[in-house]
Amino acid sequence: MKERSRVEEIIHAMQRAGAGSLHVISDFDMTLTRFAHNGKRVPTTHNILDNRLLINEDCTKKMRELLNTYYPIEIDAGRTAKEKLPLMVEWWTKVHELLIQQRIRKDMLAQAVKESSAMLREGHKVFFDRLAEHQVPLLIFSAGVGDVLEEVIRQNHVFHPNVHIISNYMDFDHTGVLRAFKGQLIHTFNKREGALSHAARLTELQGRPNVLLLGDSLGDLTMADGVSEPENILTIGFLNDQVEERKELYVNSFDIVLVKDETMDVPNGILRYIT
Repeated sequence: MKERSRVEEIIHAMQRAGAGSLHVISDFDMTLTRFAHNGKRVPTTHNILDNRLLINEDCTKKMRELLNTYYPIEIDAGRTAKEKLPLMVEWWTKVHELLIQQRIRKDMLAQAVKESSAMLREGHKVFFDRLAEHQVPLLIFSAGVGDVLEEVIRQNHVFHPNVHIISNYMDFDHTGVLRAFKGQLIHTFNKREGALSHAARLTELQGRPNVLLLGDSLGDLTMADGVSEPENILTIGFLNDQVEERKELYVNSFDIVLVKDETMDVPNGILRYIT
């Protein structure tokens, strides 16, 4: 935390306004899900698709090559978001093209999620359940695959009616085979555009000027840009990787930075106080 007193001030203001004025905006992969467990990386929604039920070995190999090329660019503290942007579009587009070629079947997604080592953070149930209990909208904004994301939260029994998802959704043909991805591509660094175009449609968010924002990338900070007339925004950043190289940048950008923390303890503590 860079400015403790400011953070306390925001939390007190949110508590005074109550749950009726609050909504939560969160990234999904490596924010609501764990980054690692027992020293092993936890799969993202794209990685969950790396299952022989869905894709062949050649596709896996090509997706790994793309990850090894572009992920270091995504987390490179020496490059600006503007420099990264076209490269992220390139990465996501190539991955989506590979997935479309595999003719993925819709009816196999649930099984692929079940067989994966996908894990939500410790304390996720308390987080989702408290928001649902107090009817606080949770807007999950993900550059991952929406169909897989939904299945992960469904299998964890936390897909409550207050949850809204903006993500990259698959478009299946009438036989249930993947033929394209719907709508505008969402990647790590264009969430602002998505936030602006979707926020107006979500009437549940109107009259809720206080925002708790959770993310693991600096690109996630723009997810609240679509909020009309915000009063208090509290940002929490999960710093999972390349800690020393990025710590200063994160501390200067997020109100609270959680370093290699695989739990929802801090967001849960804040929500308990506010609601």
